[in-house]
Amino acid sequence: MPITDPVVPTTFSPWKRGLYWLLLLAPLFFLSYGQVNQFTATRNDVGSLVFNWEHNIPFMPWTIVPYWSIDLLYGLSLFICTSRQEQTRHAWRLISASLIACIGFLLFPLEFTFTRPDSPGVFGWLFRQLELFDLPYNQAPSLHIILTWLLWLRFRQHLSGPMRWFVGGWFWLIAASVLTTWQHHMIDVISGIVVGMIISYMIPITGRWYWRKTSPRHRSLASRYALSGIILLALALLLPGSLILLWPATALCLVAVGYTGAGNAIFQKTEEGRLSLSARWLLWPYLLGARLSACWFSRRIPSFSVITDGIAVGGFQAHRSFTTVLDLTAEFHRRDRLSSHWISQPLLDLVVPELSELQCAVNNLRQLRQNNEPVLVCCALGLSRSACVVAAWLLAEQHATSVEQAVALIRVQRPQVVLTSGHQQRLQQFKEQLCPISA
Repeated sequence: MPITDPVVPTTFSPWKRGLYWLLLLAPLFFLSYGQVNQFTATRNDVGSLVFNWEHNIPFMPWTIVPYWSIDLLYGLSLFICTSRQEQTRHAWRLISASLIACIGFLLFPLEFTFTRPDSPGVFGWLFRQLELFDLPYNQAPSLHIILTWLLWLRFRQHLSGPMRWFVGGWFWLIAASVLTTWQHHMIDVISGIVVGMIISYMIPITGRWYWRKTSPRHRSLASRYALSGIILLALALLLPGSLILLWPATALCLVAVGYTGAGNAIFQKTEEGRLSLSARWLLWPYLLGARLSACWFSRRIPSFSVITDGIAVGGFQAHRSFTTVLDLTAEFHRRDRLSSHWISQPLLDLVVPELSELQCAVNNLRQLRQNNEPVLVCCALGLSRSACVVAAWLLAEQHATSVEQAVALIRVQRPQVVLTSGHQQRLQQFKEQLCPISA
């Protein structure tokens, strides 16, 4: 995300605070979940929603073991955090999970409809212990699925190699176990996944949400994305079998929020060029469209163009040809680790960068050039954001004495660049305020 919280050089021990959080979270979970379950058992408006194919899901008694294991992982997740902020925000995610799930149980009461067969041995004992607490009414969204998602996000952050794959496989077993233990129907699982992603997106572990003033261009783009999202939302609600359209509708509305004032924070992109997993899933329809659009419009454009002094301007895909990259895209996720020196400074597409953003980008470019290697300054196509930043760098480094000369130097090597009058006015402002020597 673009605004990061300051790093305070203090030692952090997760044990004491983790225990305090656990003493708060455990009673909250059992009281809220249990009381809502008991209340719903007394209602006469409880329905059910079951797909026909769910009757073919086998009952697998042994999966009660991964099902129960989430209780242990729930507690451990608080103690694997390596910073106070990570632990606090993870705890708030867990609190939100319990509260939102219970609200869902009250607003949309559903009942599990299958009759679970008896199980012998230790598996049967585990089922009987579960039945002492859990009635078949707290269904959608599945709190078990919400927690599975939130806990996996924490464990994957601190694991690597084979252990990460092993623990990831175990979490898959936990997710599947809600069906194979005959605890939940599929609608509970789907709604649980959606709620879990929304919680992790709205409460990021790093960075923070912010709001800022926007230009008429921002608001114009926001209205277009919002209108597109509303149209898809209407189609999803009006056309039978079109609920899948809720996904792109949500993605477009989130992008509209970004252009309204939330900025590039909606993509939750790190300095290493990676979008958060939650952002990737929630925004996937938009991100896919951005990828396809970049591929289409870059067909007749060079992937990159060397401007001067080891500085190249290009599209995002050109980063595979460079070891040093200044990434200005907010919407593209870095998948590989080929580039050893990478700084991501996300800028929203189709709008003129702020003066502070230009200054920050120029400083980042100066930092990357200290590696004495060619630097790629990239955006989606290498036509606007990257060209504007390189033009500012040319002015700051005295390679050009005017905005017109800086733009001309870039267009000689890359004639396709699109620097509007708004871009050039911002560059003139940059030159006058932040390049006093050349003024």
